[in-house]
Amino acid sequence: MSDLLAIGEALVELNQPSDGAPFVQGFGGDTSNAMIAAARLGADASYFTAIGADRFGQSLTELWMREGVDASRIVVNGGAHTGLYFVTHGPEGHEFSYMRAGSAASRIGEQDLPVDRIRETKILHLSGISQAISSSAADAVFAAIDIAHAAGRLVSYDPNLRLKLWPLRRARSIIHEAMRSCDIALPGLDDAEALASLRDPDAVADFYLGLGARVAVVKMGKAGALVATASGRERIYPQKVKAVDATGAGDCFDGAFLAEFVRAADPFAAARFANIAASLSTLGYGAVAPLPRRAEVEAAMKRG
Repeated sequence: MSDLLAIGEALVELNQPSDGAPFVQGFGGDTSNAMIAAARLGADASYFTAIGADRFGQSLTELWMREGVDASRIVVNGGAHTGLYFVTHGPEGHEFSYMRAGSAASRIGEQDLPVDRIRETKILHLSGISQAISSSAADAVFAAIDIAHAAGRLVSYDPNLRLKLWPLRRARSIIHEAMRSCDIALPGLDDAEALASLRDPDAVADFYLGLGARVAVVKMGKAGALVATASGRERIYPQKVKAVDATGAGDCFDGAFLAEFVRAADPFAAARFANIAASLSTLGYGAVAPLPRRAEVEAAMKRG
């Protein structure tokens, strides 16, 4: 039985650190990033997606192998391409441009799901992007949730709203429906404001607990996080670092939280651990390269 299994879309990243600088190849995809983060932190992590029969897909497969993420059940679609995205940086932060329409991952359907692996994982991790990429992918995620719950497994979900992928009304409807079936809610504060018209972190936590989550973790970026259950809540204050790129910080938080939660079953300790890991992930460029190892996170926690 694996600790974690995520379903979603992985992409190849081309990141330009500054105007005029050459693009550096990396990798992205929120759920893939989360599983790599979890694996670096000691979790037994697995990933399911579809990739094209192209060099980009091969690069992703090699990445998961290097990182110790089990991607043995991915679909290789010879009739579709692997997704690609570009990251540029400016005064307002990082900006994304995507080449993902018709990607192999967007063509995933319920019939492609690794049912046995879903039944055998402790926590199934999903996101709004996992559902936004196509109607068939959205249906596949709902089916995966049903399979996990029928097997007595936990489900975690990060709304990770991307309005370039779908209109707000559709996103709100599908994400809220999925969140009603999740056990661990991992919303970002900005996403919650768009989806639920709430800005107060406690109100956001209450909203997702009200939908049915056992644990709600509100990610607030530079302001830290709030973790809440039916019996208590804790504000996690930010770790001050000299951040250079926050591209995958939220994904790192998800993976770190799940890795620690599956190890210790303490959502408050897991959120403190994830807060440190996410801050360390901002010290380098790209979504994957700066993801920290457990020893780095534990050392930072000792330093306070």
